[in-house]
Amino acid sequence: MKNRRHCITRRDFTRGTIGAALGFSLLGTKSISARVDVKRSSQVFILRDEKVMDSARNIETTILQKMINETLIKVTGEKSIKEAWQQIVNPEDTVGLVPTPHLNPTHSELTDLVKKALIEMVGVPEENIIIAQGRKGPELVKPCTALISMPGLKAHWLTGIGTVIKNYIMYSGRPRDYHHEDSARLGEIWLLPDVKNKTRLVLVDALYPLCDKGPQPDPRYKWDYKGLIAGYDPVAVDTICLKIITAKREAIKGEPWPLTPPPICLEAADKVYGLGTSDMAEIDIHALGWQKDLLLG
Repeated sequence: MKNRRHCITRRDFTRGTIGAALGFSLLGTKSISARVDVKRSSQVFILRDEKVMDSARNIETTILQKMINETLIKVTGEKSIKEAWQQIVNPEDTVGLVPTPHLNPTHSELTDLVKKALIEMVGVPEENIIIAQGRKGPELVKPCTALISMPGLKAHWLTGIGTVIKNYIMYSGRPRDYHHEDSARLGEIWLLPDVKNKTRLVLVDALYPLCDKGPQPDPRYKWDYKGLIAGYDPVAVDTICLKIITAKREAIKGEPWPLTPPPICLEAADKVYGLGTSDMAEIDIHALGWQKDLLLG
């Protein structure tokens, strides 16, 4: 007799029962026991500057550099940007930068500035910095000793939200297995031997986000948020990203406009895989800089 595929419904998502539904139907108790320990209080930093893009949406790199510096100092608690970067990676690390390549790509200016900082502030040799994203994901991540996740803020037509937790989907070697209701299993990719415990920082490009899912980016649903969102907890950062996307969608429609499929990967990443917290009550948000239309409620 063939195994029946379990369908996780929107009711599971809204009731917060994905952990139970997913854990015992798709993963089994062995996977649940693989949870990693996390602090049940997570900080997420949002830093915005209304001058980071001009009227044609060209990036003002000097301002973006200042945003990165201030964000990293706040996240790490260090006094200088050099000390902040040195807390995150070591000169001996092989660092994988993981930007978003499609739908709402990470701005190249952000990736270039982070790479420059790793070389100048930490002393990581340029040849030891890898753009660890794309179809060769499993091969690219293997030599990395540290990962910096740098996704673009966006919704996604196959997973609901397509920002932090989905950003490692290519490391699975079989991305089609993690779409629709199976997107709840995205968290297991973060526990693969070549991925687990390598993420040193999550730095989301929220300069020009996309709040509808594609598959082609519709400019009607992109807007100038002009921000960076960062933290150590990938689930908490993604939860704040989801809150911003949801608030923008409701502002556009003037009424609730749920994502389809529902972004079930976040609760599962918390409740099943233990990657961080998806509970807003356990997330400490620090909003810095430009405050207009922050979309945090």
